[in-house]
Amino acid sequence: MITMKRLKIVALTAVLGILALVVRVNAQDPAEGEQIFKNNCAACHNTNAETLVGPGLQGVSQRRPIDWIVKWVHNPQAVIASGDKYANDLYNKFNKAQMTPYPGYSEAQIKSVVAYIDAQAAPATPQAGAAPAGGTQAAPAAGASNGGMMEYILVALLLVMVLVLVALLSIVTTLSKLASVDPESEAAQNVPFLQRLAENGKKLAGNNAFKTGAALLITLLIGKATIDAAYGVGIHQGYAPEQPIQFSHKLHAGQYQINCNYCHTGVYKGKGANVPSANICMNCHNAIKRESPEIQKIYRAIEKDEPIQWVRVHNLPDLAYFNHSQHTNVGGLECKNCHGEIEKMEVVEQRSSLTMGWCIDCHRKTDVNAKGNAYYDKLVEIHNKDHKEPLKVQNIGGLECSKCHY
Repeated sequence: MITMKRLKIVALTAVLGILALVVRVNAQDPAEGEQIFKNNCAACHNTNAETLVGPGLQGVSQRRPIDWIVKWVHNPQAVIASGDKYANDLYNKFNKAQMTPYPGYSEAQIKSVVAYIDAQAAPATPQAGAAPAGGTQAAPAAGASNGGMMEYILVALLLVMVLVLVALLSIVTTLSKLASVDPESEAAQNVPFLQRLAENGKKLAGNNAFKTGAALLITLLIGKATIDAAYGVGIHQGYAPEQPIQFSHKLHAGQYQINCNYCHTGVYKGKGANVPSANICMNCHNAIKRESPEIQKIYRAIEKDEPIQWVRVHNLPDLAYFNHSQHTNVGGLECKNCHGEIEKMEVVEQRSSLTMGWCIDCHRKTDVNAKGNAYYDKLVEIHNKDHKEPLKVQNIGGLECSKCHY
């Protein structure tokens, strides 16, 4: 017969075992797990219960032991070959689609991914003074550095010009009416206001200062239009070309939350972000929407061994050097800082001007991402001795010509 003391020991042991499991899973780094998940898993899995290419991962730590998850991530085919019922049922349910193994990730890293997934299911608790989502750096406003104030001036000048034209037309109309009226007639005596207006109009039209002002205004408007046209050479803000395949970033990056790095493989580690090859598209579309006319274009390109002729949207002149990894990896900037909210674009367009002034304006406003980077420790220390504002990109040579032109 089981005694009460033994029941207490069993219950205590069970509680300790559960606590140990919770500690093993949750004592990891969810931030690291988020990065790993978005770079490798988000293309096929959601953190909620919804199915994408593979099953939704919400509650995975409750469905399977953490040791099993580690083995599965390292070598899913080996787990299936071992006869594991859960693995085989999963394999058959998803039409025997093979999951990519990730033997290079450590057990701790995989547990961090699980901790991130579990954190997504937990209700968010806002903290006082918490920074808004999307990072600390604010995207510089498009065209903020050249033309912002001038646009207001142009609008004001146009309004003045319209008012002057209205006044002149009114004066001309009034003079025409008065010219047809006999000055001695009773009608002329009843319009003293119009008479004064006509007289003042004649004086204004003959005034040299007024003529000079009007000529100067017209000259300024023509000059402003000429300068705007000159500054607009080579700027393609709003450019949204038609692509050979109708690809929706709103669907892939927005609804399915596929990380940019999955398709643009160089965005965090290369000078350029890279245009995805057809093979990357086929990682998913060898099983998804194969019958779609747009997906069939990918198949034809592969059969003919020809690259897809994607049209480049964001172009910089050859004289300007730009490195993606320096901004996204070291600087910690998000893609939308320069490209806008790509995840909401059905057709990608160039949202920012990408002019030199626009880049310099960003360098003047953006804080250096020095946290956790020992390279900047000495620079931050020296900077803080003489400045109250945080270390900006301009303080580390961000305005030097040779940074972008050499």
